[in-house]
Order: sequence, then C-alpha cells, then structure tokens
Amino acid sequence: MAFSLQEIKLPILPFSMLIIISILGRSLHASDPPLTLDYYAPTCPSVFEIVKKEMECEVISDPRSAALIVRLHFHDCFVQGCDGSVLLDDTITLQGEKKASTNINSLDGFKIIDRIKNKIESECPGIVSCADILTIAARDAVLLVGGPYWDVPVGRKDSKTASFELAASNIPTADEGLLSIITKFLYQGLSVTDLVALSGAHTIGMAHCANFRARIYGDFETTSDRSPVSETYLNNLKSMCPATGGGDNNISAMDYVTPNLFDNSFYHLLLKGDGLLNSDQELYSSILGLETKNLVIKYAHDPIAFFHQFSDSMVKMGNITNPDSFVDGEIRTNCRFVNT
Repeated sequence: MAFSLQEIKLPILPFSMLIIISILGRSLHASDPPLTLDYYAPTCPSVFEIVKKEMECEVISDPRSAALIVRLHFHDCFVQGCDGSVLLDDTITLQGEKKASTNINSLDGFKIIDRIKNKIESECPGIVSCADILTIAARDAVLLVGGPYWDVPVGRKDSKTASFELAASNIPTADEGLLSIITKFLYQGLSVTDLVALSGAHTIGMAHCANFRARIYGDFETTSDRSPVSETYLNNLKSMCPATGGGDNNISAMDYVTPNLFDNSFYHLLLKGDGLLNSDQELYSSILGLETKNLVIKYAHDPIAFFHQFSDSMVKMGNITNPDSFVDGEIRTNCRFVNT
C-alpha cells in the first residue's frame, strides 16, 4: 500500500507532543533515587540470599511463577513508582490497585511475595521493604528461567497509598496502539528502546483469551506469514478462545516456542507476524513504528544485545520512584496492608 508524503508526515505532531510528555514524565517520576547496592549490608545482609532461595523453590515448583513476579513488578512501577502499592489489599479506608481493569484478571503471585516477606521478617524484622523484595524477586525470576543477571539497587520504602485510577490509566493494555503505549513509557521516563526491550519479558508470559480475542479474530492473518506452524497456532488459539460464548479466562503462552525459557524467541515471533497481543505485534507491524521495528529485528538477531538492554531497562524501571514514599513511606510488616 502506498502512502503520500502528507500522510507520512502526519505522525510528526504526536511525536513532538510525546517529547514534551517525556520531559514532564522525567521531572515527575525518574529522579535520582537514594538507592544503593549495599543498603542492607549492615542491617540485613542475607536479604538477597533469602529472596533467591524462595524464588528458586517457586520456579522449580511452577516455572510460570517467574512471569507472575516480573509482571507484578512492572505493574507496581508504572503506578506511583516502585513503591509496593500494587501489593495492597482493599480496606475500609484504602482502595487498592488489584481490582483496576488492567490488573484484576492479569495479576497473580501475591502469595509468593507474602512467603518471601515472612521469611525475611523472621530474619530481619522491620528492615526490608516489600517494594525492594518485589524488585529483587523480579531479577531472580528472570535469572532462574535463563535470563540475564543485573545488580539491583535497593533502599525503597513502601507507600502508604495506592491509586486505583492511575492503575487503570498508566498501564498499557493488550489492544492499545503503539503511539499510546510509547506515550505511557515516556511519561515514566522510559524510552522507546526500553519499551521494546521490556516487552521481551513476554517471552515467559501468559495471556488470557479476553486479551487476545480481538487480535486472533482481527489482523492476525494479515500480519502472519501463513506458514503451516502459524496456521496451526492460530487454529489452536481459536479453539480455546471462541469469538463468542465465553473462554475469557483461558490462557495461552505469549511465546509458544519456548514458553518457560527467557530468550529472544518472542522477537522471532513478531518477525513472523505471530505476536499474540496486538500491543506486541504493533512493535514490528505498525506503520508508525520504524524505530521499534528496527529494535525488534536487532533483538531477534542478537540475543546478547537484548539481554544487555533488558538488564539496563529493568534497572531504569526499578529506579522510578515515588517521592512521597521516601518522605512518608514505611517498611510494611505485611505487604498487603499499611502498618497500623
């Protein structure tokens, strides 16, 4: 399909607006947090080892646990910064984030964090924040399923608040367009490169039928290379996710090749046009995504470059801070509730 020069210039205004949003986002969210690698060295030197051992048990028991924890961390950081707000339950005086539209059918793994917190509290009571536990656990989750290692700066405090509204508006959705997703990342101080690299975590993710129904009955056949493998994949998806009549909670791996291994297979699927979520396939197939397309190609052909960038982007995302929590935050005794 041919496009006129005027048509091609249309995205210029939105991208210029994104640059402005990016600047505002950095001033609001991406400060230089007082985080260090040795924050707990004098007070709880065993914290990293405790988290690692607990995550090893969880991933050995169920490899899908790794994706649950990474997703929890992502959803936490995109709302008020990485402050553990996503872990809070609803109470009479506080509305949590768990029942927001972007979270209610996609988040799990809370009990894993509870178990790790209980172990740490028995060793170092009142010292380690739930926000730090989640951040460390996300790193270990990736490592345990074959992904890269990175050092985790720590010293976060737990928030005393949550935001149902921001959870509904800040977190990208499965059917969202590319420019909208880029906007949400820029607002957090994260770049287009961070977006493409962090999306690679979907190599170990699962998705509900409700989140990919529009894709498989929409433009999947348009983007797909129509190979026998792709045709079989699509038929299997349609059999477990009917166009009508239920099945919303049926799940499928977002990487059907190596669903329990953290690798760059996700990007190869995008090159084939077989991305399960519209928001993922847009990274490669959108006419507005020249930069994202080139990055998808790069990470598909260079797994080392993907691992390096994913590590850097996870640290960057983990440094998104809630300034209020550093002033008025706490170390929760129970990750589900603000201290009384």
